[in-house]
Amino acid sequence: MQDTKAIVVSGITRKFGSATAVDRISFQVDRGEFFGFLGPNGAGKTTLIRMLTTLLKPSGGKASVAGFDVAEEPAQVRQHIGVVPQAMTSDLDLTGRENMDIYGRFYGVRSKERKQRTEYLLDMVGLTQRADDLVAAYSGGMRRRLEIARVLVHKPALLFLDEPTIGLDPQSRRVVWELLRKLTVGGQGESITIFLTTHYMDEAETLCGRVAIIDAGKIIAMGSTAELKAGIPGNDIIKLKVSGPADEIIKAIEKMPYVHKINSEDDSFSVSVDNGAENLPGLIDVVRASRGAILAASVHEQSLEDVFIHYTGKSIREEEAKKVNFLVGAGMPARLGR
Repeated sequence: MQDTKAIVVSGITRKFGSATAVDRISFQVDRGEFFGFLGPNGAGKTTLIRMLTTLLKPSGGKASVAGFDVAEEPAQVRQHIGVVPQAMTSDLDLTGRENMDIYGRFYGVRSKERKQRTEYLLDMVGLTQRADDLVAAYSGGMRRRLEIARVLVHKPALLFLDEPTIGLDPQSRRVVWELLRKLTVGGQGESITIFLTTHYMDEAETLCGRVAIIDAGKIIAMGSTAELKAGIPGNDIIKLKVSGPADEIIKAIEKMPYVHKINSEDDSFSVSVDNGAENLPGLIDVVRASRGAILAASVHEQSLEDVFIHYTGKSIREEEAKKVNFLVGAGMPARLGR
């Protein structure tokens, strides 16, 4: 019977000297699943992906990708994966079609199939009319769509996406989202597993069936977005921006019976409560009674961002795109094919 797991990670660890970047992590990803990985800077997600894409060997534990051990069978892993790095890697001096063709050659895709795949994929990402233009003339969103199409030429079983929409305008992000949704549905009888890292909470919530949150080298929460939200006490979040004695205000808020948790950052508080709209006036009264003043207040339902803050005590901020990305070249066989 065919293994239903695309990724199996068991107690994987990676140390750099005395520092432990990834600490005995275990999880599984089903075939055809869209899986999201979230974590603050330095949490260990980069190191984990480097191991899964065979760029680093684990210090301990095991991991298999597409049924192959990442440490013992790296060449087989690379043949079955596609990697879209954060940095744009398409060749500006080649056309879109030429970028697709040379990538297929790297993977040994035969000429006839390579041409058929190229035309099919260019049409899928909406670039057929611009296929013979130099990539230097493409917008950022067009380049990203081309790069997603390019790594699909050899029909990988798994697709690793590292911050795929960072730096794109909102409209281009939406276009890429729609493209990724198409991939999960599948075409030409294909089924692909997607492993996504992102700092955009709305992106993870929109696209991912399950999400893992990593912090300090350990997975601290994992499940569907609905399951993660249900695991947080309180059904609403009240956000307050205040002035006044912060410690005194926090102590007073924590005593309220409808308050489950409070996170503070500078002069802003995020308070998990029951029935936020009903209890907001009482919370404002508590702040004022504690010699504080309300500068701004809002109420909203729990979101994935709130889940992240609940487990890590901090919010994710968009990282600046790197000029050179650690995934450039990952999964690229050395042999050229025809």
